[in-house]
Amino acid sequence: MGAHASLESSWSAVLQGALRVAGFFSLILVLTPVHVATRLLPGFSPLIMPRLFHRWLVRLMGFNVRVRGVMTDAPSTLFVANHSSYLDVPVLGSVIPAAFVAKSEVARWPMIGRLAALQNTVFVERRAACAAKQRDGMRERLERGQSLILFPEGTSSDGMRTLPFKSSLFSIAEAALPNGQPVTVQPVTILCTELGGLPISRAWRPYYAWYGDMTFMRHLWMVFCIGGFTVDVVFHPPVVAGGFDDRKALTVHCHRQVAKGVEQCVTGRHTAAAK
Repeated sequence: MGAHASLESSWSAVLQGALRVAGFFSLILVLTPVHVATRLLPGFSPLIMPRLFHRWLVRLMGFNVRVRGVMTDAPSTLFVANHSSYLDVPVLGSVIPAAFVAKSEVARWPMIGRLAALQNTVFVERRAACAAKQRDGMRERLERGQSLILFPEGTSSDGMRTLPFKSSLFSIAEAALPNGQPVTVQPVTILCTELGGLPISRAWRPYYAWYGDMTFMRHLWMVFCIGGFTVDVVFHPPVVAGGFDDRKALTVHCHRQVAKGVEQCVTGRHTAAAK
């Protein structure tokens, strides 16, 4: 990224970054007490304010979110998506009325962990010994009619490829809900495809993707300064676990759908089909 340092070091970019940082903290200061208060109201969905926050945040950041396909309106849906950046969270959160599933380490991140907790995030341990407890917690959310967003790769990548999906947490979709209906599973592809209206190349992808040994605060400041990303969100046909031999077959199917979506976004075939 050093070759492109001028993007976030010009006076205009620094000023833009500073204004966006101010806007970001303003959103937090204004919406957090409102969110806390509305959570005490009976019948008020705890997902309304987080979705509003995400929508305003992506607008503040200058993101263009292009949605393709049809998002299911079934309650208690498990959305499974690829993952290349923490920026996937506000993008998906602005589109999908659901809580996120995140690794337990996120809960300990300064500020981000607190925001994630306020947004009803389900934190899960990576240890196999905790798997049953994690599934019970996620299952409870689904049984209450809430939907969840899961990143089954377990980590983030550069976005150009889809890492293997871990099948363990897919087991929450195997049993029927209390009303007898199956859990709906919808694969979702998310990929940053443009920067400043131009196709994003592999060299520029680290401006959106966050992986490896990248420093979080440095990367976040760069995002505030640059903005202007176009992110494609592709909804693939929803399925249910009963249509597959076991959860591993379900996992493979979802991985193939998401990976196919990544390939189509990279080659521009989704964009061409939409014109």
